[in-house]
Amino acid sequence: MDKTNNVPKAMTIAGSDSGGGAGIQADLKTFSALGVYGASSVTAITVQNTVGVFGVHEIPTEIISGQIDAVISDIGIDCIKIGMLSSSNIIECVADTLLKHEVSWLVLDPVMVAKSGDSLLREDALVALKAKLIPMASVVTPNIPEAETLTDMTISNEDDVKECARRIVDLGAKSVVVKGGHLEGPATDVLYDGSSFIEFSSSRIPSSNTHGTGCTFASAITAGLAKDMTLTESVAQAKEFVTEAIRASYDIGSGHGPLNHFYRYWT
Repeated sequence: MDKTNNVPKAMTIAGSDSGGGAGIQADLKTFSALGVYGASSVTAITVQNTVGVFGVHEIPTEIISGQIDAVISDIGIDCIKIGMLSSSNIIECVADTLLKHEVSWLVLDPVMVAKSGDSLLREDALVALKAKLIPMASVVTPNIPEAETLTDMTISNEDDVKECARRIVDLGAKSVVVKGGHLEGPATDVLYDGSSFIEFSSSRIPSSNTHGTGCTFASAITAGLAKDMTLTESVAQAKEFVTEAIRASYDIGSGHGPLNHFYRYWT
C-alpha cells in the first residue's frame, strides 16, 4: 500500500443514496468530518429519498472489483468499511477481491433494511454474507433486527444482546458491536471482542432525523481505525459522533431526515 504520506485513508464499499443521507454519501461525509481521506467502490445505485427506496440498480461485479483494485493499488487504504451489498454475487465478488489485498482493518455493516423499511438485501445474500464476509471482518456493526437475522434469535434484553454478540463472533468475526437503538431505555451499544463486553450509552434524542445512522456509525469506527485509534476508542468516537450529529440534525424531506455530519463546522 502507498504510505508516501501520513494522511489516513479509508474506503467505503457500499450503495449510493440519491437522497444523500445514507450509503456512500454518508460514509464520505463521515470520513471527511473526522479528518480521513475517503475513497469508494459503488456497489449499487438506489432511487431513494427520505421517504423510501424506489429502485435499485446493481453495478456489474467487474466494475465493483475494478474500483477496489484501482483504489488500493494506487492510493492505499488503512481501513475499509463495507455497507450495502445487495446480492450473493456482489458479496462473493467483494470477498474474493479483498482477499487479494492486505487490509489491516475491515468494518462490516450488514445493511439489510433501509430506515423506511425497504429491503436492501436479497434473501439469497444472507448465506453468502455469513459464509464469506463475516469471517473476514475485524468488527461487525448490526442493529438489533440485523443481529437477530444473523443469529436466528430474538433480542429482548441485555442478556440477549450479549448472547447474540457471542454468536456473531462464533461465525468468525473478530469482534462485534450490537447497536441497541431498537430496545427500550438509553441507547446502549455493546462491543464484544471475543473475551469481554464494553457498553457505550447515551440518552435518546427525540428526532425523526435518523436516516443513515448505521452507515455513519460504522464509518466513524472506520475513520478511527484508519487514524490508528484502538477499536474501543473508535467505537467511543462513533457513538459520540452519531449522537451529536442527530442532536444537530435539520429537517430535509418529509420522511426520516439526515444527520448533520458537519455539526462541528455548521451552526
